[in-house]
Amino acid sequence: MAQAAPHHHDHSEPTGKGLAKAARETLEAQGEQWTDMRADIFAVLAAMDKPASAYDIADKVSHRRGKRVAPNSVYRILDLFVSNNLAQRVESQNAFIANAHPGCLHDCIFLVCKSCGETTHVDNDVVTGQVRGVAASQGFTADRPVIEVLGTCAKCA
Repeated sequence: MAQAAPHHHDHSEPTGKGLAKAARETLEAQGEQWTDMRADIFAVLAAMDKPASAYDIADKVSHRRGKRVAPNSVYRILDLFVSNNLAQRVESQNAFIANAHPGCLHDCIFLVCKSCGETTHVDNDVVTGQVRGVAASQGFTADRPVIEVLGTCAKCA
């Protein structure tokens, strides 16, 4: 079955506590619990200025909680966040970023700087729609196209 076209909520980009609140509401609307551990992992992820690995997040959450948090536990929660659209995975870096619009369903285009690692998320439904069209023309059903463009950001150029 084909996935519905991407859907974007029309709202300003939440940050800080507003982003955490939107993430919590989105997760709870899916019947999931917003536990202290999930809140800590989301807070650390949302505060990162670059995509973060589960190991990076585990280290920061461990420091925050004063006890070791296993990366495997973090991976499970990140998988839950990705499946509920609270986070997005940057495949080329095996890392994650917080979704600035929790609950919005859309395809992803990431611009990944090879020099500094900065990753910019861009929404362009025309491009991702074309990717979906190419997939469909080959009899392939795209679940969620993710496009990563490796290059050099303006700061590093």
